[in-house]
Amino acid sequence: MQIEDAWNAVYIQAERLKSVHLRELFATDADRFSKLSVSIDDLTIDFSKEKLDSIALDALLSLARAADIEAKRDAMFTGETWNLTEGRAVLHMALRGGAQAPAGDAVDAVRERFLAYAEDIRSGGRFDDVINIGIGGSDLGPVMATRALAPDHDGPRIHFVSNVDGAHLTDVQRSLNPARTLVIIASKTFTTLETMTNAHSARDWLGTHAGSNMAAVSTNIAACAEFGIPEERVFGFWDWVGGRYSLWSAIGFPLAIAVGAEAFRSFLAGAAAMDRHFRKAPLKHNLPVLLALVGIWRRNAMGWPTVALIPYDQRLERFPAYVQQLDMESNGKRVTRTGGGVATATGPVIWGEPGTNAQHSFFQLIHQGTDIVPVDFVVAATPREKLGDHHALLLANCLAQSQALAFGKTEADVRHEMAAEGKDADDIDRLAPHRTFPGDRPSTTILHRQLDALTLGRLTALYEHKVFVQGAIWDVNSFDQWGVELGKQLAARLSPIIRGDEATTDLDSSTAGLIARIHNLED
Repeated sequence: MQIEDAWNAVYIQAERLKSVHLRELFATDADRFSKLSVSIDDLTIDFSKEKLDSIALDALLSLARAADIEAKRDAMFTGETWNLTEGRAVLHMALRGGAQAPAGDAVDAVRERFLAYAEDIRSGGRFDDVINIGIGGSDLGPVMATRALAPDHDGPRIHFVSNVDGAHLTDVQRSLNPARTLVIIASKTFTTLETMTNAHSARDWLGTHAGSNMAAVSTNIAACAEFGIPEERVFGFWDWVGGRYSLWSAIGFPLAIAVGAEAFRSFLAGAAAMDRHFRKAPLKHNLPVLLALVGIWRRNAMGWPTVALIPYDQRLERFPAYVQQLDMESNGKRVTRTGGGVATATGPVIWGEPGTNAQHSFFQLIHQGTDIVPVDFVVAATPREKLGDHHALLLANCLAQSQALAFGKTEADVRHEMAAEGKDADDIDRLAPHRTFPGDRPSTTILHRQLDALTLGRLTALYEHKVFVQGAIWDVNSFDQWGVELGKQLAARLSPIIRGDEATTDLDSSTAGLIARIHNLED
């Protein structure tokens, strides 16, 4: 089937289903859960509460085949130059054993070096605290994973600094002893402006301890040495590892310090297991493919531009931010891999916070607002700690939210309920519209047994591969990020003007006016 015909088939199914309420879909098919959920081991993805059915799913699978997803996946895993604009392979899977690393790139050796150093730090007693300085992929991944695996922490306390706003570094350093703090500078090129600005300030803070209390994750050995970090404390990675896919490399060094080498290897093993599943499972049973196709259905067939990612797990509080970068920096593209204009809408807006907190902030809009916001729920069946009825209540809330979104509450039900409570007719007439829930709001639930290192690795790789599949269907390069460059260039130009080192010339009136106001406020 040609790709255009496959897209048309998907759109036909969407037109058929747009006016069909989820209540009707469930009423006419008692087997929706068995038909529209897939499991491997303890991991289940239930998309039966999405506005699709088996016929629509078949059309989506045909679209994946027409887009040649299997061949594209295999090309990526075998090291073809998949990132065309930068002329690079995409092989972050090799960092965890899910693919073969290019010959000569000593992945195992680097991993053993940084894990050994992590164990030395954990057992040596020299450091009470570690500050990781990075931004983007050098920060979001380690922050997310370190927080998620908090129950496994038995090493020094781990802190993260990413924002060039001096408040971030100042607030982290305030209660720490520089003599007993290790500073890790995570910058592949050792030139990232925000990271290096923070790094210089942190080095000043370390004072006489700077020579012994710094390490780096970088490929620029010479720049690290000039900065004062010897080669034995520098851990590199390769150009086939994109920043937002680098958590599996030495970028994960702070995580290894927090949880130890054994747990870090378990984290890698979980991701490698998802790699194997993605490579081998048929499309109709392939979790990343199905999750991606649900996203295509939402974004393109139904026209919903945003997704709320809601983990019902406080320790996954940074997971939505991590997936924001993974998804939006990867697939927020308007041209194809070969430079032509895209034929469809691409990457959605990803956002979210943990439940149950989210229920008391933005869920009002999701339930009764004028826009449809699909939701991905992520929840564990069992907690890491037993604390009364906390987890049962958490689970009840998660399942209740997906149920309420799907089925809602009709005005007739509201009126009947209020009448049974003894409300008078005027109150019923006045309040019934406010208490009616339209329902028909889609969600997918991702359920696993328990959040541990292996599960986290598997979950993270699931979203990585989902992003790849969607990018392949949209025919965009999911592995470059030129969209962040222009702002960086302009910031470099504006910095000396704001400092007063250069005159304000050739600027638009708004920027020039704001700089003038800034200078006035500084006086």
